[in-house]
Amino acid sequence: MTTKQTSQLSSLKKSVAPYEKTDHKASVRQLVNTLGPLLLLWAAAYFSLEVSYWLTLLFAIPAAGFVIRTFIIFHDCCHGSFFKNRKANDIVGTITGVLTLVPYRQWKHSHSIHHAGSSNLDKRGIGDIWIMTVDEYLAAKPLKRLFYRIYRNPLVMFGLGPIAVFLIQYRFNAKGARRKERMNTYLTNVLIVALYSLMIWAIGWQAFLLVQLPIVFVSGFLGIWLFYVQHQFEDTYFEHENEWSYVMAAVEGSSYYKLPKLLQWITGNIGFHHVHHLSPKVPNYNLELAHNATPPLQMATTITIGTSLKALHFRLWDEENKKFISFKEIKAKLREPISAGSMNVSRPGFQNK
Repeated sequence: MTTKQTSQLSSLKKSVAPYEKTDHKASVRQLVNTLGPLLLLWAAAYFSLEVSYWLTLLFAIPAAGFVIRTFIIFHDCCHGSFFKNRKANDIVGTITGVLTLVPYRQWKHSHSIHHAGSSNLDKRGIGDIWIMTVDEYLAAKPLKRLFYRIYRNPLVMFGLGPIAVFLIQYRFNAKGARRKERMNTYLTNVLIVALYSLMIWAIGWQAFLLVQLPIVFVSGFLGIWLFYVQHQFEDTYFEHENEWSYVMAAVEGSSYYKLPKLLQWITGNIGFHHVHHLSPKVPNYNLELAHNATPPLQMATTITIGTSLKALHFRLWDEENKKFISFKEIKAKLREPISAGSMNVSRPGFQNK
């Protein structure tokens, strides 16, 4: 990349700076139009149990959508972009973390690492989805290859993933977590137990599970899917540390997921992921404004619901051809000699959005 190109890309960050301003009224309004419908839909799902469980699911699915919208508020709090006041972000972040089953400080820490090293091949393993390069896969032992294939299987990633991540993984602290982070995880777990116990006492455990489980599963599935497709698309960007660029990772390594207006609203504009990675301080309700006001950002890779389905076949990153390939495409390479100097694989781990 030339000096001129680097300068042009760096100026993009300055272009979106005006949209980093937090609007207190807009934030409060979003809290109301998110948590209010979530509560109403949950109640409707419960009362519909006496009519038909299909009707219950009809209410539970949009409720899961509002859990995603709640998570976007949580996400902004982690970046300190939802409110100007840090304490307000911490309080709202912890509360919305309880509702979405994600410990605030733990996720805030891992997600900041994700932003600092997104698309950096030498900084994988925390806050991202496990990705192996072709050379790493060819050099790996059969058991590791098998484990990776299982991990990348859509039924495992999107079927077992929501349970593994949101109900199990997030209940524990990461190794080496600081005291504040550990205590917040404990607090989140206690508050979840208290909230769920109260709800079970009020409506019974069977009714609670019939309503809450589909909401948790669908919202978890959608959360993992959104994170997956917005970084794993055909023309994405991956480089090693010596050639990696933060701005390039944002603009070329994050997609613009163009969704229908209703889904865009439900998902808190997170489809403008390239804008978010360029400037995490931009509140979710300003992401589209920043995108529309900055012509170079409109050239980011655009994916739709239809084209994003191609990502289900992406398995390995081909460093030589700068693209993702499928396991079918790697079969021929398995007959070739293993390349020397293959890198070590980062540890696997499901993480968010």
